[in-house]
Amino acid sequence: MLDSIKKIFSGEGDEPVNATGKTDIHRGKSAELYEKAKTFFPGGVNSPVRAFKSVYGTPLFIEKGDGCHVWDADGNQFIDFCCSWGPLILGHNNAKVREKVTEVMQKGMSFGAPTALENELAELILKHNKFIKKLRFVSSGTEAVMSAIRLARGYTQRDKILKFEGCYHGHSDSLLVKAGSGLVTFGETSSAGVPKSFADETIVVALNDKEALQKAFEEFKDQIAAIIIEPIPANNGLLLQDKEFLQYLRDICSQNGSLLIFDEVISGFRVGFEGAAGYYGIKPDIITYGKIIGGGLPVGCYGASAEIMDNISPVGSVYQAGTLSGNPVAMAAGIAQLSELLRMGFYRDLNNKTEEFTESIQRFASARNYKFKVFSIGSIFWFAFTDKEKISRADEIDPASMEKFKKMHRELLNRGVYLGPSGYEVGFISSAHNKIDLEKAKRAIFDSLDLVFRDK
Repeated sequence: MLDSIKKIFSGEGDEPVNATGKTDIHRGKSAELYEKAKTFFPGGVNSPVRAFKSVYGTPLFIEKGDGCHVWDADGNQFIDFCCSWGPLILGHNNAKVREKVTEVMQKGMSFGAPTALENELAELILKHNKFIKKLRFVSSGTEAVMSAIRLARGYTQRDKILKFEGCYHGHSDSLLVKAGSGLVTFGETSSAGVPKSFADETIVVALNDKEALQKAFEEFKDQIAAIIIEPIPANNGLLLQDKEFLQYLRDICSQNGSLLIFDEVISGFRVGFEGAAGYYGIKPDIITYGKIIGGGLPVGCYGASAEIMDNISPVGSVYQAGTLSGNPVAMAAGIAQLSELLRMGFYRDLNNKTEEFTESIQRFASARNYKFKVFSIGSIFWFAFTDKEKISRADEIDPASMEKFKKMHRELLNRGVYLGPSGYEVGFISSAHNKIDLEKAKRAIFDSLDLVFRDK
């Protein structure tokens, strides 16, 4: 993920747009807003990938969203497969979420004190998730992961964390690291401002490499507090892992007294109500969530057994706090959204819709012998310009293939389809995407692929 962000800001491939196919959309107002934004924010944005550096044109400034559509400041309308990077599983401006939020806002928006809404959302989650018994709400996925790491270290009385190249866990210091050149390496800082001493507490290995894991536990015996992994890695492509590998992680942690942390900030409540833990039937020690549980508002949480969670202050000695944790407006949005996810057949219908959409695109590409694959799980999908049947490691992604995504992204925008502005990012289907919208999107994708491969 961090390498992809660096590519985004490298400015490579910033040549002027050579219009092909449909005329490029008008971006005059977005361009004007972007120029002004650059006087306020580094790079003109408040999160790096929004800068559109790895695709054509200036960033689109979004003005509104409704259902599966968004409109930008120039009035262009798009079928949206970004869904605010995943949380909008019901689509934009869902009526039930909006009504619940509006109702709660009438009573105030922040108290810095407990509210019954925290209990209600926690009960909703815990009652339908057998993998955790207690949780704590925070304000973002990054904060949830940072807190989970501290909890693992406090509980085990060990310092080192093992993570995987190609998994992204937010921008906390000890996780902004990448692998070195060896089989098992200490992390190398991937951002200025991260002390080497922090990186030295993080071990980085390749995904799906049992030999490296075994060597790490031999070399750092009784020092590893936890393994952290996205069980469905979806921040650097969609690097689907075999259940057998995830079970191996569970086993090696149990054998060595280390904790297993599933970072489910993306996969949680997306592939099923119990997330990847439920999908694979594997019980981690700590799970982090975010995105969907806030219904589009900033929220995250981490959960575990009561024994582990009771190490958190004020009960235990592991300190973690947050003024806006359990914010009533975010809790209200989460209650409304998760209640909808518990409707009978919700995930079956959503996943079937995604499967039909992705399989149709793959059939089209395969019939034309295009070097293109659609990887998917649940309602998450990823377009990869490759002929590999499976990509499970970051080093299996061809950086040169991103030039084709860049062309595809432009052609899709010109046809009213919005994907995240990086070929390393995944897409999402929401319950608001109906058959007509998906058929329109498929036709746009077919046309865009024809143009991309015509120009090869």
